[in-house]
Amino acid sequence: MGQAKPVLVPDVSQRNIEIAYSFTGAELLLFGAILYPRGRAPDPEDGPVDIVVVVRGPSQAVLVREKEKLAGIWLNAESTRYRSAPSFYAVASSRPIRRIVDERTRAIYELGVDSLQLSPASGAAPEVQDRFDRGLVDLRTRSGLFYEDSNAVEITGGVLYRARIDIPARVPVGRFTAETFLIQNGRVLAAAVRPIDIRKSGFERFVATSAERYSVPYGLVAVALSVLFGWGAGALWRRF
Repeated sequence: MGQAKPVLVPDVSQRNIEIAYSFTGAELLLFGAILYPRGRAPDPEDGPVDIVVVVRGPSQAVLVREKEKLAGIWLNAESTRYRSAPSFYAVASSRPIRRIVDERTRAIYELGVDSLQLSPASGAAPEVQDRFDRGLVDLRTRSGLFYEDSNAVEITGGVLYRARIDIPARVPVGRFTAETFLIQNGRVLAAAVRPIDIRKSGFERFVATSAERYSVPYGLVAVALSVLFGWGAGALWRRF
Protein backbone atom coordinates (compact mmCIF):
# COMPACT_ATOMS: atom_id res chain seq x y z
CA MET A 1 0.00 0.00 0.00
CA GLY A 2 3.05 2.24 0.01
CA GLN A 3 3.30 2.41 -3.80
CA ALA A 4 3.31 5.80 -5.50
CA LYS A 5 0.53 5.18 -8.00
CA PRO A 6 -2.89 3.54 -7.75
CA VAL A 7 -3.34 0.00 -9.03
CA LEU A 8 -6.36 -1.54 -10.75
CA VAL A 9 -7.55 -5.01 -9.78
CA PRO A 10 -10.06 -5.95 -12.53
CA ASP A 11 -12.02 -9.09 -13.27
CA VAL A 12 -14.80 -10.26 -15.60
CA SER A 13 -17.89 -12.34 -14.99
CA GLN A 14 -17.01 -14.78 -17.78
CA ARG A 15 -13.50 -15.63 -18.89
CA ASN A 16 -14.91 -18.08 -21.45
CA ILE A 17 -18.04 -17.57 -23.55
CA GLU A 18 -19.37 -20.58 -25.45
CA ILE A 19 -21.31 -20.01 -28.68
CA ALA A 20 -23.82 -22.75 -29.53
CA TYR A 21 -26.51 -22.86 -32.22
CA SER A 22 -28.98 -21.19 -29.83
CA PHE A 23 -26.61 -18.33 -28.85
CA THR A 24 -28.47 -15.00 -28.94
CA GLY A 25 -25.85 -12.83 -27.26
CA ALA A 26 -24.53 -12.32 -23.75
CA GLU A 27 -23.99 -9.62 -21.16
CA LEU A 28 -20.46 -9.32 -19.85
CA LEU A 29 -19.95 -7.84 -16.39
CA LEU A 30 -16.59 -6.18 -15.77
CA PHE A 31 -15.80 -5.16 -12.20
CA GLY A 32 -12.91 -4.48 -9.90
CA ALA A 33 -11.28 -2.30 -7.30
CA ILE A 34 -8.87 0.62 -7.22
CA LEU A 35 -6.00 0.32 -4.72
CA TYR A 36 -4.72 3.76 -3.78
CA PRO A 37 -1.39 4.59 -2.10
CA ARG A 38 -1.75 4.45 1.69
CA GLY A 39 -5.26 3.11 1.16
CA ARG A 40 -6.81 6.55 0.75
CA ALA A 41 -9.03 7.61 -2.14
CA PRO A 42 -8.16 11.02 -3.65
CA ASP A 43 -9.90 14.12 -2.41
CA PRO A 44 -12.91 14.97 -4.64
CA GLU A 45 -11.59 18.53 -4.80
CA ASP A 46 -8.58 17.21 -6.76
CA GLY A 47 -10.87 16.26 -9.65
CA PRO A 48 -13.22 13.37 -10.44
CA VAL A 49 -11.90 9.85 -10.95
CA ASP A 50 -13.14 8.10 -14.10
CA ILE A 51 -13.04 4.54 -15.39
CA VAL A 52 -12.99 3.58 -19.08
CA VAL A 53 -13.30 -0.06 -20.12
CA VAL A 54 -12.41 -1.16 -23.66
CA VAL A 55 -13.33 -4.64 -24.89
CA ARG A 56 -11.58 -5.49 -28.14
CA GLY A 57 -11.88 -8.54 -30.38
CA PRO A 58 -9.09 -10.09 -32.47
CA SER A 59 -7.85 -8.02 -35.39
CA GLN A 60 -8.57 -9.19 -38.92
CA ALA A 61 -7.95 -8.15 -42.50
CA VAL A 62 -10.98 -6.44 -44.04
CA LEU A 63 -12.00 -5.57 -47.60
CA VAL A 64 -14.52 -2.73 -47.79
CA ARG A 65 -16.45 -2.20 -51.03
CA GLU A 66 -18.45 0.87 -51.93
CA LYS A 67 -21.65 0.33 -53.88
CA GLU A 68 -22.91 2.66 -56.59
CA LYS A 69 -26.31 2.76 -58.25
CA LEU A 70 -26.17 2.65 -62.05
CA ALA A 71 -29.30 2.40 -64.18
CA GLY A 72 -31.28 1.34 -61.13
CA ILE A 73 -28.86 -1.48 -60.24
CA TRP A 74 -26.48 -1.45 -57.27
CA LEU A 75 -22.94 -2.40 -58.37
CA ASN A 76 -19.58 -2.61 -56.63
CA ALA A 77 -17.53 0.53 -57.28
CA GLU A 78 -14.38 1.51 -55.37
CA SER A 79 -12.87 -0.69 -52.66
CA THR A 80 -10.07 -0.55 -50.12
CA ARG A 81 -8.37 -3.14 -47.97
CA TYR A 82 -7.32 -2.91 -44.33
CA ARG A 83 -4.42 -4.95 -43.01
CA SER A 84 -6.01 -5.07 -39.56
CA ALA A 85 -9.16 -3.82 -37.89
CA PRO A 86 -10.76 -4.97 -34.62
CA SER A 87 -13.51 -7.50 -35.21
CA PHE A 88 -15.29 -6.18 -32.11
CA TYR A 89 -14.83 -2.93 -30.21
CA ALA A 90 -16.89 -1.69 -27.27
CA VAL A 91 -16.20 1.21 -24.91
CA ALA A 92 -17.88 1.75 -21.55
CA SER A 93 -17.11 4.83 -19.48
CA SER A 94 -18.31 6.67 -16.39
CA ARG A 95 -18.77 9.90 -18.39
CA PRO A 96 -18.58 10.89 -22.05
CA ILE A 97 -14.99 10.23 -23.12
CA ARG A 98 -14.58 13.70 -24.62
CA ARG A 99 -15.13 15.12 -21.12
CA ILE A 100 -12.54 12.76 -19.59
CA VAL A 101 -9.49 13.05 -21.88
CA ASP A 102 -8.32 15.25 -24.73
CA GLU A 103 -8.04 14.23 -28.38
CA ARG A 104 -4.34 13.34 -28.15
CA THR A 105 -4.85 10.97 -25.21
CA ARG A 106 -7.85 9.38 -26.93
CA ALA A 107 -5.69 8.70 -29.99
CA ILE A 108 -2.79 7.24 -27.95
CA TYR A 109 -4.98 4.77 -26.04
CA GLU A 110 -7.63 4.39 -28.79
CA LEU A 111 -10.43 5.47 -26.47
CA GLY A 112 -13.55 5.73 -28.58
CA VAL A 113 -14.69 4.51 -31.95
CA ASP A 114 -13.60 7.75 -33.61
CA SER A 115 -10.05 7.24 -32.21
CA LEU A 116 -9.46 3.75 -33.63
CA GLN A 117 -6.16 3.40 -35.49
CA LEU A 118 -7.11 1.43 -38.60
CA SER A 119 -4.41 0.08 -40.92
CA PRO A 120 -5.33 0.67 -44.57
CA ALA A 121 -3.30 -1.30 -47.11
CA SER A 122 -4.07 1.02 -50.03
CA GLY A 123 -2.60 4.41 -50.82
CA ALA A 124 -5.87 6.22 -51.37
CA ALA A 125 -6.20 9.97 -51.10
CA PRO A 126 -6.91 11.22 -47.54
CA GLU A 127 -10.50 12.23 -48.30
CA VAL A 128 -11.22 8.86 -49.95
CA GLN A 129 -9.60 6.95 -47.10
CA ASP A 130 -11.60 8.95 -44.56
CA ARG A 131 -14.81 8.05 -46.41
CA PHE A 132 -13.98 4.33 -46.27
CA ASP A 133 -12.96 4.58 -42.60
CA ARG A 134 -16.34 6.10 -41.76
CA GLY A 135 -18.06 3.46 -43.89
CA LEU A 136 -16.32 0.59 -42.08
CA VAL A 137 -17.16 2.05 -38.65
CA ASP A 138 -20.77 2.64 -39.71
CA LEU A 139 -21.18 -0.95 -40.97
CA ARG A 140 -19.86 -2.47 -37.76
CA THR A 141 -21.78 -0.04 -35.58
CA ARG A 142 -25.06 -1.01 -37.26
CA SER A 143 -24.13 -4.68 -36.77
CA GLY A 144 -23.60 -4.12 -33.04
CA LEU A 145 -19.87 -4.93 -33.30
CA PHE A 146 -18.74 -1.36 -32.56
CA TYR A 147 -20.41 0.75 -29.88
CA GLU A 148 -19.90 3.18 -27.02
CA ASP A 149 -21.83 3.69 -23.80
CA SER A 150 -20.88 6.80 -21.83
CA ASN A 151 -22.92 5.84 -18.75
CA ALA A 152 -22.14 2.13 -18.46
CA VAL A 153 -19.56 2.36 -15.66
CA GLU A 154 -20.68 2.80 -12.06
CA ILE A 155 -18.08 3.81 -9.44
CA THR A 156 -18.89 3.21 -5.77
CA GLY A 157 -17.06 5.12 -3.08
CA GLY A 158 -14.31 6.01 -5.52
CA VAL A 159 -12.93 2.48 -4.99
CA LEU A 160 -15.20 -0.14 -6.57
CA TYR A 161 -16.44 -0.07 -10.15
CA ARG A 162 -18.50 -2.18 -12.50
CA ALA A 163 -19.56 -2.03 -16.13
CA ARG A 164 -21.76 -4.07 -18.45
CA ILE A 165 -20.92 -4.82 -22.07
CA ASP A 166 -23.39 -6.43 -24.48
CA ILE A 167 -21.96 -9.21 -26.63
CA PRO A 168 -24.06 -9.55 -29.83
CA ALA A 169 -25.08 -12.86 -31.39
CA ARG A 170 -22.88 -12.14 -34.43
CA VAL A 171 -19.72 -11.73 -32.38
CA PRO A 172 -16.63 -13.40 -33.92
CA VAL A 173 -14.70 -16.05 -32.03
CA GLY A 174 -11.16 -15.72 -30.70
CA ARG A 175 -9.14 -14.12 -27.91
CA PHE A 176 -10.65 -10.86 -26.68
CA THR A 177 -9.13 -8.37 -24.25
CA ALA A 178 -10.87 -6.23 -21.62
CA GLU A 179 -8.66 -3.25 -20.80
CA THR A 180 -9.52 -0.93 -17.92
CA PHE A 181 -8.16 2.61 -17.55
CA LEU A 182 -8.16 4.77 -14.42
CA ILE A 183 -8.19 8.44 -15.40
CA GLN A 184 -8.08 11.65 -13.40
CA ASN A 185 -7.72 15.22 -14.68
CA GLY A 186 -7.13 13.94 -18.22
CA ARG A 187 -4.23 11.66 -17.20
CA VAL A 188 -4.19 7.87 -17.32
CA LEU A 189 -3.05 6.84 -13.83
CA ALA A 190 -3.33 3.06 -14.20
CA ALA A 191 -4.34 0.36 -16.68
CA ALA A 192 -4.95 -3.38 -16.50
CA VAL A 193 -5.93 -6.09 -19.00
CA ARG A 194 -7.90 -9.31 -18.67
CA PRO A 195 -8.28 -11.89 -21.48
CA ILE A 196 -11.63 -13.29 -22.59
CA ASP A 197 -12.03 -16.32 -24.85
CA ILE A 198 -15.09 -16.57 -27.10
CA ARG A 199 -15.37 -19.88 -28.92
CA LYS A 200 -17.86 -22.15 -30.56
CA SER A 201 -19.16 -25.22 -28.75
CA GLY A 202 -20.87 -28.45 -29.69
CA PHE A 203 -21.40 -29.27 -33.35
CA GLU A 204 -20.53 -25.69 -34.44
CA ARG A 205 -17.11 -26.05 -32.84
CA PHE A 206 -16.56 -29.39 -34.56
CA VAL A 207 -17.40 -27.89 -37.95
CA ALA A 208 -15.22 -24.80 -37.41
CA THR A 209 -12.26 -26.88 -36.17
CA SER A 210 -12.57 -29.31 -39.07
CA ALA A 211 -12.67 -26.49 -41.62
CA GLU A 212 -9.58 -24.90 -40.09
CA ARG A 213 -7.40 -27.97 -39.47
CA TYR A 214 -8.50 -30.29 -42.26
CA SER A 215 -9.48 -27.90 -45.04
CA VAL A 216 -9.08 -30.31 -47.98
CA PRO A 217 -11.03 -33.28 -46.48
CA TYR A 218 -13.62 -30.81 -45.15
CA GLY A 219 -14.11 -29.36 -48.63
CA LEU A 220 -14.42 -32.81 -50.23
CA VAL A 221 -16.96 -33.93 -47.64
CA ALA A 222 -18.96 -30.71 -48.10
CA VAL A 223 -19.06 -31.21 -51.89
CA ALA A 224 -20.00 -34.88 -51.49
CA LEU A 225 -22.84 -34.00 -49.10
CA SER A 226 -24.10 -31.32 -51.48
CA VAL A 227 -24.16 -33.80 -54.37
CA LEU A 228 -25.84 -36.43 -52.20
CA PHE A 229 -28.56 -34.09 -50.95
CA GLY A 230 -29.11 -32.73 -54.45
CA TRP A 231 -29.46 -36.24 -55.87
CA GLY A 232 -31.81 -37.21 -53.04
CA ALA A 233 -34.01 -34.15 -53.55
CA GLY A 234 -34.17 -34.87 -57.29
CA ALA A 235 -35.11 -38.50 -56.67
CA LEU A 236 -37.89 -37.52 -54.29
CA TRP A 237 -39.21 -34.95 -56.77
CA ARG A 238 -39.35 -37.52 -59.58
CA ARG A 239 -41.10 -40.05 -57.35
CA PHE A 240 -43.78 -37.76 -55.98
